[in-house]
Amino acid sequence: MTEKQSVDRPLERPGDQPQMTQKEVLRSITGVLASFFAAMLASTIVAIALPTIMDALDGTQTDFNWVITAALLANAATTPIWGKLADLFDKKKLLQLGIIIFVFGSMLAGFAINIPMLMGARVIQGVGMGGLTAMGMAVIGTVIPPRERGRYSGYFGGVMAAATAGGPLLGGLIVDSPLGWRWTFFIGVPIAIISMVLIHKTLYIAHIARKVYIDWAGAVLVTISVSTLLIWVSYVGKEGFFEFNSWQTYVMVGGSLVLIALLIWVEGRVPEPVIPLRIIATRTTALAILASISIGVAMFGTGAFLGQYFQVARDATPTIAGIMTLPMIAGNLFGSVFSGQLISRYGRWKIFLVIGSIANVGALALLGTMAHDTDYWILALGMFFNGLGMGFMMQNLVLAVQNTVKVTDIGTASSSVAFFRSVGGAAGVAVLGAMLSDKVGVLVTDALTSAHLISPDGSGGAAGGTSLNLSNMPPAVRAIYESSFGDATGVVFMTSAAVAVVALVCILFIKEVPLRRTI
Repeated sequence: MTEKQSVDRPLERPGDQPQMTQKEVLRSITGVLASFFAAMLASTIVAIALPTIMDALDGTQTDFNWVITAALLANAATTPIWGKLADLFDKKKLLQLGIIIFVFGSMLAGFAINIPMLMGARVIQGVGMGGLTAMGMAVIGTVIPPRERGRYSGYFGGVMAAATAGGPLLGGLIVDSPLGWRWTFFIGVPIAIISMVLIHKTLYIAHIARKVYIDWAGAVLVTISVSTLLIWVSYVGKEGFFEFNSWQTYVMVGGSLVLIALLIWVEGRVPEPVIPLRIIATRTTALAILASISIGVAMFGTGAFLGQYFQVARDATPTIAGIMTLPMIAGNLFGSVFSGQLISRYGRWKIFLVIGSIANVGALALLGTMAHDTDYWILALGMFFNGLGMGFMMQNLVLAVQNTVKVTDIGTASSSVAFFRSVGGAAGVAVLGAMLSDKVGVLVTDALTSAHLISPDGSGGAAGGTSLNLSNMPPAVRAIYESSFGDATGVVFMTSAAVAVVALVCILFIKEVPLRRTI
């Protein structure tokens, strides 16, 4: 072996993953952090631009929900597959494949000419995002012992906070600039390409060849069952679609339940299941998964609907809307970095999960009181503690799970937590968005009737409560819609607060196990 090989390939022994110095670890995960940043930026930068995109492409509130949900659902459905592949194949090559898929989806979304094309592009983008997030966690779990992982989870938390903070600001500036909203998709492409180059040059992970089995049946069942339920939630009760008591409801809900039962049966019998029941059935992993579902609802819901609230209800520009969400970003950055450093120093992690879950419930309940004219300092306080709670919980729940499984199962276990968190986020955006749409529709109709802009039977030709094409609304109708939207948004956060209680209960029952000092 040459001297250059000994320097550039610190993890070369087959079947072994030797201890690395901090400098070697940081050098190796630089590209991973960059790819993670690109994936996070794709969510935060687009969320702030969506009101403008819906206006440009003549979208509705349901379309708004599904542009977000499509990426989350694709992310969720493919994350267990990526995680399983991480345990079977070379993690470095898989991470690079995820980047290629992400770049293709981002380019396609930037050239979208209508809502269906945009949704399809977001699905492709979500598949790539699933690879980036799952592989990032798998790489961290492979090269860093649990006791030291808190420090590096803090780096991931810092990158997440930077993407979350920079995304709305950058997205707002891009939308308000001559570049336009399409560049909110294009901007992630060069970052992803740079990360691929860094990964190629710096990341080396020992890989043991294993007999490969891909659980395609499980992957298909997961995707179809979850997708069907979310489609049902998004459209049930909507005018022009179907009611709760209808054959469509019975077919979609009943079919999903049958598919979920079949999924459980299949996963208990295949040799390499996408969702490993033996792992997710353990106490720590099961409780962490339930908590992650709850957290996903709040995390993706707040990010999506806060930006929309500031732009629609408070008439803020995309740039100002991004600035107004900074308290949440500050809380997230502080919580993730602070907790990561202390966990690495003292080896105790549960206290941060408990504090974070309590802060999250209180913050969401406070945000649940919002209306179109709520004082900003109240919203800022709620956003800060919501971000703080998320910073304390997000990476540390994954850390708790990684600390209890074998190194050969780290990719699968980590991706299982991420999978259920993304499912919670997709379901949260779909359900909360449907609730918001219904509430806005009721308030708009009542207000238009009181203003004699429509008759009590709903006729009169004024805009309804689902359109987001505000620029084409008459000024009087637009003012009513904006105030109604602001008054209705509180239901999203109050519901999220109730769901967040589930995370608090689960975390209280998680048993704290001392962090391992070795891989």
